[in-house]
Amino acid sequence: MDYKLIALDIDGTLTNSKKEITPATRYAIIEAQAQGKKVIIASGRHPIGVQPIAHELMLDKNDGYIMSFNGGKIIDCVSGQTVVSKIFPREYLPDIVSVLRDSNITINTYDDKNIISDKKVNDYSYVERDILKTDMIAVDDFTSAINFDINKLLLAGEPDEIDKYEKIFSMRYDGLLDVYKSAPYFLEMMPFGVTKGSMLPMLLEKIGVSRDEMIAFGDHYNDMTMIGYAGMGVAMGNAVEDVKKIAGYVCESNDDDGIAKTLKKFVLK
Repeated sequence: MDYKLIALDIDGTLTNSKKEITPATRYAIIEAQAQGKKVIIASGRHPIGVQPIAHELMLDKNDGYIMSFNGGKIIDCVSGQTVVSKIFPREYLPDIVSVLRDSNITINTYDDKNIISDKKVNDYSYVERDILKTDMIAVDDFTSAINFDINKLLLAGEPDEIDKYEKIFSMRYDGLLDVYKSAPYFLEMMPFGVTKGSMLPMLLEKIGVSRDEMIAFGDHYNDMTMIGYAGMGVAMGNAVEDVKKIAGYVCESNDDDGIAKTLKKFVLK
């Protein structure tokens, strides 16, 4: 198969354990674009945490796209314009805040430039802040403070507690919101039907590529729909077992240039 589109998760996939893109991986991705392939960076991150990576990989020179918020916002890297934006239903915020009142979990969301958090800021919230390299604003009344459109909520906390509330919210908002982990300490809450995999068809139609011509790389639960949708879904060697089970191919880990080796094997001429 002549793969024309490469979709890449960031954390645990594109970047290694040091949160760096290795020279071999960067070279392979830039070379693929030189050979006419298009690249999508598909991440749960806010766009401001993806744009420096997109620039480093020259997506702004090669008609690439950013799929941020797990598909909630898709941006054309050349024009900087938003192609798609799916809005989180804010009417659920009071209930979500109430359910989490006795927990140690931080509720986070985003405006154009900052992370907005409730007062229960914990160490895992700082992980998100450091990834995005932006400011965090802690507010007394989270529900009242979020008086603008948002694309997702990020719950941050100890893995055991995240597991507990994943079950609670998955049942409570079944058919209303999508709830899934993007890391052991992060729980994503998204508008219903918004996943990396569900948002790809409209982008593929726009750029004239079929799903069979797409190769996608990921490592965690929020990558599963994308890996399942792609013509060739690739799980990193460090991926969780559920991701490996649905992937068509398991490559080397993110610390062993898994993307570069797979592109060399299946994509690069």
